[in-house]
Amino acid sequence: MNFNDKCVIVTGASGNLGRAVARAFASKGANVVLVDRNAAALDAAMVADGFANNAHILAVVADLLDQAKVSAMVATAAQRFGGVHVLCNIAGGFRMGDAVHETSDATWNFLFDINAKTLLHTARAVVPQMLAQTPDATGARGKIVNIGAFGALHGAANMAAYGASKATVIRTTEAMAAELREQGINVNCVLPTIIDTPENRAAMPSADPSHWVAPEALADVIVFLASDAARAIHGAAVPVTGLV
Repeated sequence: MNFNDKCVIVTGASGNLGRAVARAFASKGANVVLVDRNAAALDAAMVADGFANNAHILAVVADLLDQAKVSAMVATAAQRFGGVHVLCNIAGGFRMGDAVHETSDATWNFLFDINAKTLLHTARAVVPQMLAQTPDATGARGKIVNIGAFGALHGAANMAAYGASKATVIRTTEAMAAELREQGINVNCVLPTIIDTPENRAAMPSADPSHWVAPEALADVIVFLASDAARAIHGAAVPVTGLV
């Protein structure tokens, strides 16, 4: 679990999970690139987590739906830290409540954009960079960890757009793993249930959050999948379900 001199890109870095993942990698010696489209939120997270003026942390404001900006972000990260060794696609979103026949184009497109297209854009930028890198002593060129959802394993009422977008993440993870495993790149994803965040507690005040997944616990699984210890794992969709 030593990430000294390795560059880790974390998208959605100002969110609860993104911050937990960034802290986890930073604690293990990584150079961490924090990516978010919200400059104010990213600055606040940098200060709150003690990353300001840290030479091992690079904050980049970028819209992941803009391929040119994503590619520029990856080029900046590689130049600053000598390559990109880990990509954590944390950025994503959630909406529910509509039956399939009542789901608007706006909701459908929003969820596929933020959950699936962002992954596509980062893959286009990061994978060629990883393939161009010299393999390490284990033969690895890089690790990619995506965020699916446990609820995407089956269809659920009033959650079709979300479930379909996260199921796309799972299938895309499997396809990338099949394409890249023999070239030294591991691609896997995690499938969390409800994550214990202030926003989820406010939205579900009668629920018991002790049965949810703590961001730090999910971050531990992500760090493992990005480590040399997971070098034999390809195309896995790992359920992370807390006490549920």
